[in-house]
Amino acid sequence: MTIPRDVQEFLDGYPRNGNDSSSSDNLNFYSNVFRCQPDDKLIEEIHNQWFGDYDKLEYKHGFIQWLFPIQEYGMNYQSQPLQKHEIDAMKADPVIIERIIQSYRLMLDFYGMQLVSKETGIVDRVIPPRNYMTRYRNLLRSSHNYLRISRILKCLSEMGLEYLNLGFLLHILNEQSEHGELNSPGLRSSMDRWWANCVRNSEDRQWINDIIKKVRLGEADFSFSREWYERALQTKKRTGKLE
Repeated sequence: MTIPRDVQEFLDGYPRNGNDSSSSDNLNFYSNVFRCQPDDKLIEEIHNQWFGDYDKLEYKHGFIQWLFPIQEYGMNYQSQPLQKHEIDAMKADPVIIERIIQSYRLMLDFYGMQLVSKETGIVDRVIPPRNYMTRYRNLLRSSHNYLRISRILKCLSEMGLEYLNLGFLLHILNEQSEHGELNSPGLRSSMDRWWANCVRNSEDRQWINDIIKKVRLGEADFSFSREWYERALQTKKRTGKLE
């Protein structure tokens, strides 16, 4: 399967991109001193006011480029592509990294999921009073979220949080394999071509793609179980390799 051009540029580290040292809107936004546009919100205001506001997260389209900046232009002309000097500064600031993780938690909740372990990246369904089923259904029918997820994964990689990508991807694969959830043709297509390749570590990317292929073959005696999922991420944390 051919890797899409935008994903290949991401994997290559955007070699044709320069660095505009005069552009720091993303860094300033995540430093909580710059308001994103067009929503005119600070990052902590979004975290505090929008968590669980599913209509706002569904129908507003300008915030995602700010919450998850990448080295590509998005649909919001009032945002800026992430610059290389911003990446260095943001990765070096533990407060900013915590805010990025909180942005990830916000979107996971919107998708019916929760981050169980910040250390391993293990993800699970939300628990009551949240309803994962309604959020899963929304994800299946609102395909514009698939582009958002590609952006989220690329951003997490840029910020040195790529292990979170593994937890997200393999959680979805477990849901598909063991429970038949999140298993529409459209979601599978986005996952197999885009999301599963938004992993710069080539060994991890190959491992994930190999497991996806086995699940897609639908062999009766093969299942990517929850136990396997958690063990793989715990092993990754301990040894640096998925198993």
